[in-house]
Amino acid sequence: MSGIYIHIPFCKKACTYCDFHFSTSLKYVEEMTDAICKEIIRKKDRITDQVGTIYFGGGTPSVLPAKHFERIFDTITHHFSVAENAEITIEANPDDLDAKKIAELRKLPVNRFSIGIQSFFEEDLRWMNRAHTATEAEDCIKRSQDAGFENLSIDLIYGYPLLTDTKWLQNINKAIEFQTPHISAYSLTVEPRTALAHAIKKGKQVPVNDEQSAAQFIILTDKFKEGGFEHYEISNFARPGKYAVHNTNYWRGVPYLGIGPSAHGFDGQTRYLNIANNAAYLSDLQEGRLAETIEELSQYDRFNEYIMTALRTMWGVSLDKIGSDFGQVFLKDTLKNMKIFVERNWLTNENGYLILTMDGKLFADYIASELFITEDDYL
Repeated sequence: MSGIYIHIPFCKKACTYCDFHFSTSLKYVEEMTDAICKEIIRKKDRITDQVGTIYFGGGTPSVLPAKHFERIFDTITHHFSVAENAEITIEANPDDLDAKKIAELRKLPVNRFSIGIQSFFEEDLRWMNRAHTATEAEDCIKRSQDAGFENLSIDLIYGYPLLTDTKWLQNINKAIEFQTPHISAYSLTVEPRTALAHAIKKGKQVPVNDEQSAAQFIILTDKFKEGGFEHYEISNFARPGKYAVHNTNYWRGVPYLGIGPSAHGFDGQTRYLNIANNAAYLSDLQEGRLAETIEELSQYDRFNEYIMTALRTMWGVSLDKIGSDFGQVFLKDTLKNMKIFVERNWLTNENGYLILTMDGKLFADYIASELFITEDDYL
């Protein structure tokens, strides 16, 4: 079953580290909802099977009033066949999830929240310029569970200067205590053109320490394993069988629609990239145009994307799939390129699947890049 990703490009505040597309002005919420609905209708023929997942990302989708979600859902269900058991996720910030908002969302088809906790420490949240408090971080999880939202995911961040190993352990233990079935944990990365990057360049902030990040990643994996979680993707942990279906489909190459400014879509051969500009996006949809560019993926592009995504998962890279989908030349080169990483004990070949070891997970991006194949390799 295919998926639908909808980008809601609004936030209350700009986090210091964030480089996603968003606006802190909610002035054009009505117009944006109109445009999103128009785009859904324009793309209705791109999915012919059932929709198995719907994911509202951003930005901060939870800033959107419930009536706008209702309009979007009405548009989707009118033009697509949505599976009865579809996973429907809204990314949310703790300060948005008060009792009233949760009750409103409970009346909609939403059945999963992905909550941007990031830290349970007040000073860390202020350093990140998050809109919520440590108290709100805890309270919103309890409120959501009490309202019947059992399928919750919470986000945590590690590897930033304020986070000692002791505090990191406290964050992990608290997340486990809440008994949410899914947790995503990301190492802080300094993206260009963010407030954090500017502050580091000016000497106002300490640079990120790679050794700290690696050490806290090991703490993370050990503690969640002890807590009964499966480490099913580099940054994602779940109780058995409680994987994020929408994101797992990304990693497995399942087609999905991308709706909203800056959203990407994929049909198995072609990638569709929406413009990352709210005004231009609104203008194009209002004038009856799709605000997208189309990227035809070469065999090399599709191979490299498969390597990059599959290698990050506990299921790994299938050598049979490489041979059948990309050909024996790609398989031969993969077998050659993987040897050094098997010798270093960074990769294992388990019944025809290349799977990262614990040591290999620390170098996942590097290993993937070394397994990539480009047209230049055959010139």
